[in-house]
Amino acid sequence: MNYYQITVPIPDTEEGTEILIALLSVIGFDSFEEQSELLIAYIPEGDFNKDELEKIEYIQKVEESDKLVVELMPDKNWNEVWESNYPSVIIADCCYVRAPFHPTDPNIDYEILIKPKMAFGTAHHETTAMMLELILDNDFEDKKVLDMGCGSGVLAILASMKGAKSINAIDIDKWSYENTTENAEVNEITNIKVFEGGAELLSDSDEYEIILANINKNILLRDMKYYSDALLKNGYIYFSGFYADDLADIISEAYKVGLKYINNLEKNNWVATRFIKNR
Repeated sequence: MNYYQITVPIPDTEEGTEILIALLSVIGFDSFEEQSELLIAYIPEGDFNKDELEKIEYIQKVEESDKLVVELMPDKNWNEVWESNYPSVIIADCCYVRAPFHPTDPNIDYEILIKPKMAFGTAHHETTAMMLELILDNDFEDKKVLDMGCGSGVLAILASMKGAKSINAIDIDKWSYENTTENAEVNEITNIKVFEGGAELLSDSDEYEIILANINKNILLRDMKYYSDALLKNGYIYFSGFYADDLADIISEAYKVGLKYINNLEKNNWVATRFIKNR
């Protein structure tokens, strides 16, 4: 099958990139690749409609500046190409995140099978990797956990493997809801409940002992009060999805809603941090 490939500059924010990928997926683009400062998207030749593509506001701006590249790609083994660009990931020498085409490793403590589709959170991005590190380093035994913005479900799955009593996983994107559901099943995890939606699904009657939120700065600042209200006193919350320069803003807003900074990890200017609810 022939494919069209489009190449555009990556939007300035992670949220902008997620929105662009979502809009492209709606019109038939089914695989995406980030290379340096470029986003590459693919769509079967028969599904390509340039008029629909140009209805996307970001694409219009890119095209006006002559930075949109559209190419018809000859037929090739797309599964082979895709697999070659999706390596497995090992976190802290004890957590192995792999796709179905990677071999299993019986000698590792936690092996997570992820079917990477349109959902975000496959451990390749620094924020996901650091959140996995924080989960590995802390106690989840018998805890009630929330994974907010669950993406592929990889954080919720590791929390379950670490002994969490129950996990609610929430994401506003339908494909993330479906991907988390599927990945929980293939990993034989039975204590994850998946919901499609956002912070409106939370209430102050929730009593989570740990909350995981790997989203982005703007959403974290906007919804932090809802997260804090849903967290038990002395419960822990893990934030990621923002840059080191944004940490002061995150700490400031967290203090306002009763969250005390504990520590953070940093990798390639991305940050993952942990707070405790102290009031």
